[in-house]
Amino acid sequence: MNRIQKTFDRCGKEGKAAYVAYLTMGAPTLEKSFAAAETVVAEGADILELGVPFSDPVADGAVIRQAANVALKNGVTLADVLSGVPGLRKRHPETPIVIFTYYNVIFSYGLKRFAEEAAGRGVDAVLVVDLPLEERKELLDVLRPVGLTFVPLIAPTTGPERVRASAAGLEDSFLYVVTVKGTTGQRATLPPELAERLRTVKSLVDIPVVAGFGIRTPEEGAQIARDCNGFVIGSALVERFYGYD
Repeated sequence: MNRIQKTFDRCGKEGKAAYVAYLTMGAPTLEKSFAAAETVVAEGADILELGVPFSDPVADGAVIRQAANVALKNGVTLADVLSGVPGLRKRHPETPIVIFTYYNVIFSYGLKRFAEEAAGRGVDAVLVVDLPLEERKELLDVLRPVGLTFVPLIAPTTGPERVRASAAGLEDSFLYVVTVKGTTGQRATLPPELAERLRTVKSLVDIPVVAGFGIRTPEEGAQIARDCNGFVIGSALVERFYGYD
C-alpha cells in the first residue's frame, strides 16, 4: 500500500474521517506557507494538499485567488513548491503529500520532468483541477512509472458512469467530490442533498471518497464525512494563515 492507502486504512480503523488540509504555497511567503503546513499536520491533518499558485485559478474563490496573486508576486513557482517537499517528507514520513495545481503549470514545466522531480522529492499524488477525464492519460503515463497517483475531481452534476470512470484504475488514490456548484470558499450552509450525494458516489466506487469546497472546520468536516471517508479544508486555512507570523 502507498501512503494514501495506509492513511485511509488507519483512519478507518480509528473510526474517523481523513482530514485533508489545503494550503496555497507562497502566501504570505513561501517559508510561512511551509510553516503553516507543519502547523496543520501538528493539529491533526492526515493529508497535505500543496496548492501551486496559478494566474487564472478558475475553480478558486476570492481567498485562494488573493493568496495565489500574492504568491505569484513573490515569484513562487512549481519548482519552489517542489523544493520544500523533501523537508516535509523527512519530518512527516507517513503523511501523504498531494500537489494541487492546474494543467498548464505542469505542462509548461514538462510532464516527465515534473513526474520525476515530484516523485524524487516525496510527493504521493497530483490533483489537476482543469484536466478532464478524457485528457488525463498523457499525465498518468508519466506519473505511474515513477510511483505517483492521480486524484480525480468530480462535480456535483457528474453522472454515475462518469463517476465510475473517474475512479477506474486509481485504487491507490481517493475521489475528491466537490460539494457545491461554483468556486472554492467557505459557505454558511452546504446543500441539503449533499449527504445523499456522498452516499451515492461512495456506493459507485471502490476508493475512498472525500468531500471538499465550503467546509470551514474539522468538526464540520467530520460531520459531513459520516457519509464518506474524509473532508478537505482549504479557504478557511488559507485565510487563517494569510497573515501568519
